[in-house]
Amino acid sequence: MNTLRDDGTATEQDAAALRAAMVDQLRAHDELCTAPVIQAFATVPREAFAPGAPLAQVYNRDDVVITKRDENGLATSSVSAPRIQAMMLEQADIQPGMRVLEIGSGGYNAALIAELVGTGGHVTTVDIDPFVTDRATEFLAQTGYTQVRVLRADAEGGVPEHAPFDRIIVTAGAWDIPPAWTEQLAEGGLLVVPLRMRGLTRSVALVREQGRLVSRGYVLCGFVPILGAGANAERLVLLSGEDVALRVDGDQVVDADALRDALSLPQVVRESGVEVGGFESFDELDLFLATALDDFGLLVATPEAIESGLVQRSARMGAKTALAGCSFAYRASQATSDDRTSFKFVVYGHGRDGEAVAEEYVALIREWDRLHRHGPGARIEVFPAGTPDAEIGEGRLIEKNHTRVLISWPSPS
Repeated sequence: MNTLRDDGTATEQDAAALRAAMVDQLRAHDELCTAPVIQAFATVPREAFAPGAPLAQVYNRDDVVITKRDENGLATSSVSAPRIQAMMLEQADIQPGMRVLEIGSGGYNAALIAELVGTGGHVTTVDIDPFVTDRATEFLAQTGYTQVRVLRADAEGGVPEHAPFDRIIVTAGAWDIPPAWTEQLAEGGLLVVPLRMRGLTRSVALVREQGRLVSRGYVLCGFVPILGAGANAERLVLLSGEDVALRVDGDQVVDADALRDALSLPQVVRESGVEVGGFESFDELDLFLATALDDFGLLVATPEAIESGLVQRSARMGAKTALAGCSFAYRASQATSDDRTSFKFVVYGHGRDGEAVAEEYVALIREWDRLHRHGPGARIEVFPAGTPDAEIGEGRLIEKNHTRVLISWPSPS
């Protein structure tokens, strides 16, 4: 198959060289680890599933190729970044001969899965959008992966006619886990799903154990939200025109007027005394705060609001925010050296009780630093809705339509 650059001069060798370079980068970042997944990424021509996109973008380990947008310009379908696909497939631990269901069908990931299950396995990929399934069918046929079964359906109900599955991999952001996914997963099987929990998304590998799902690990990720019956939109609470807003779950109750007033009051600044290295990830702190705080959201702002000093730069990507009635506080990081090799956490409080909220926030940062920074991470368990409290352990319980999600933080052994 010929692969063209924008100037029409690229060859298959160009694509192969970029593919090999992408694999090397993914391995260097420990995102590709096992031989079968490495071989799958080295084999499947990613450019065939993103026609028209520049090869440099297609084979950038961190680049998403948008394939469809809605009327507001928001992405509704994409070929996910290679590093995210690699990490999720490593999480899934797919073995030859397995039966795998992919929810969210772009084609490329299904081809990778087909490489992993081999000739004795079965791959079913499903999507609600005919635009997506038609493209997947076409591209899979062009690249020789005709054994992949492509179905158009609302994945809320799974694919019962081809169940049970040893693995279910969800490639769209999910707010909840419908019963069909658990029911169609073989006992001991793995569900890998980008699950949104209090505004944060993690790709969670969940094993089915005695009627519930228990995490085997999770990684930071971002995905286009799932469509259909399982959709659950976030909403923006505007605090200063359209320049500053809070992003919260759709059913979360907040006093917008009180929080707007809080933003107009002088801010309180509290230092945590906790520092991190310039390349040290603190995603675990974010998840810990989202589970430790009673009311939580993400503060977002335009560059103009940040430059004016109304809010700190951390709001550019969504500052993790503690909400408390008419007050709120959020975290920012400040460089502690000219070469930006270390940063300290600083908390900014707003509102009548801004000082108290900021102090609570600082105490939680210190608790994470003391007890969980180098610990085993969170344990995530998913119980069916209606499970009695007596059968659920201690931790932050998040109520959803179909499930009750428990997040707890075991102490280091």
